[in-house]
Amino acid sequence: MNRITELFNIKYPIVQGGMVWCSGWRLASAVSNNGGLGLLGAGSMYPDVLREHIQKMKKATTQPWGVNVPLLYPNIDQLIDILIEEKVKIVFTSAGNPAKWTKLLKDNGMTVVHVIANARFAKKCEEAGVDAIVAEGFEAGGHNGREETTTLTLIPHIRKQTSLPLIAAGGIGSGKGMLAAMALGADGVQIGSLFAASEESSAHSEFKKCIVETGEGGTLLSLKKLAPVRLIKNAFFEQVHEAEKNGMSTLELQKLLGKGRAKKGIFEGDMVEGELEIGQVATLIDEIKPVKVLFKDLLEEYQNEKEAIASNTRYQF
Repeated sequence: MNRITELFNIKYPIVQGGMVWCSGWRLASAVSNNGGLGLLGAGSMYPDVLREHIQKMKKATTQPWGVNVPLLYPNIDQLIDILIEEKVKIVFTSAGNPAKWTKLLKDNGMTVVHVIANARFAKKCEEAGVDAIVAEGFEAGGHNGREETTTLTLIPHIRKQTSLPLIAAGGIGSGKGMLAAMALGADGVQIGSLFAASEESSAHSEFKKCIVETGEGGTLLSLKKLAPVRLIKNAFFEQVHEAEKNGMSTLELQKLLGKGRAKKGIFEGDMVEGELEIGQVATLIDEIKPVKVLFKDLLEEYQNEKEAIASNTRYQF
């Protein structure tokens, strides 16, 4: 066991990212049933939908699981009430100040993890009393840190700042990536894009196909005047890119983005006008597989690479 498997009582230190429009109960329960920590993505769920997915999770797995909650969600009070009422045991918070909700969640028996993208928030997490930290590099999909710090740099930097259990995220989609993150000081990993393209993901089949077809350089960080988000390059992305080059104001960008743009792309399958959030690691994903097979691939590659290092077959100088 390591600190992450012990903290969550799971078999492997692999956490599934709580991604909007991808992370419903089918994906989260599949990850938990295969030895990782599945997370429901509350960021794309109305309160009643979240409650429904929580109740389905309870029937789908007897293993530990949790909920990812963006703290800037407009109905955050209702979501927190549901987590308490449904006696959720593990909560990952993101996009906000951990101090506001951590004590209440912990007072209600929850393990609390907060997602950060820079070292200065590591101390805020410690002060708030969280149980662990996710450090997310800018390779990650979805909303991202303004500092654009890569995972390779971010993990050792945050490891110097805190002794809390540390989960690496951003650009990790292989066993080799897992091993590299742990060599940098992480205790576990959070994987998003790979699971977004899984059979159990609630994303639209056209979005999954698009992930598989995304080549090198096929994503870029966009909408930096609003909240930086990594997108696959499509017609909507080009509109945003052109608008940003021409100095469009924040208000105009908000109007261009509109409402429901991520749902249109990821969940409804509009590959032209939808907002297609995915990480750089999409370039390494070449097939849609079930979660069970993804775990097998990850763990075999991790073990093989670890043994190769131990035997010095590729690491002699």
